[in-house]
Amino acid sequence: MQDLFAPADGFQTLTMDGADVALLARLDLGRPDAEVLAELIAEVPWRAERIVVFGREVAQPRLSAWYGDADAAYTYSGLHLRPRPWTPLLADLKQRVERASGAEFNSVLLNYYRDHRDGMGFHADDEPELGPAPTIASLSLGERRVFVMKRRLARGAAPSAVAPVRIPLDSGSLLLMRGQTQRHWLHGIAKLARPCGPRVNLTFRRILR
Repeated sequence: MQDLFAPADGFQTLTMDGADVALLARLDLGRPDAEVLAELIAEVPWRAERIVVFGREVAQPRLSAWYGDADAAYTYSGLHLRPRPWTPLLADLKQRVERASGAEFNSVLLNYYRDHRDGMGFHADDEPELGPAPTIASLSLGERRVFVMKRRLARGAAPSAVAPVRIPLDSGSLLLMRGQTQRHWLHGIAKLARPCGPRVNLTFRRILR
């Protein structure tokens, strides 16, 4: 089997054409993952949002929340999100992610996957307010889930010969997507057939003003 990763400055770089993706196996959170996960699940005002997919309104198969600087509004899939102010915990996590990644962020989208029945369909984070080459840092807490990336195709194009890339994300891992990744690749998390525990994912972003 081909080794897709090459080590670089604590991160492992994923070898993918048209993408800049790197994985840090464990980010120092300053305390046990389980404590951070439990606090987020208990204290974040989670919402079950309804989004527009292919012109049809559907319920997201997960809960979510949006935090950030006061002017970091965000729109995706028909949702118009105004940020909640940073909590002490989220501000601390943001600083830790910024130190590890070398990037600066002003917002975070939290997704709560309650069990195996929750997931996320394939999509790209390519909204205009993120800019043409966004850096997105994805911190995982809780149950391991597999993050799948597949080549993005033009409408009507033949299926890609490039195989999807599967990235298991353990608790405490930090995944970076940079450069032209959102232009050329889609990503998602499949629902599972077997029961599993909860997972919270925090995707730190920079909204351009």
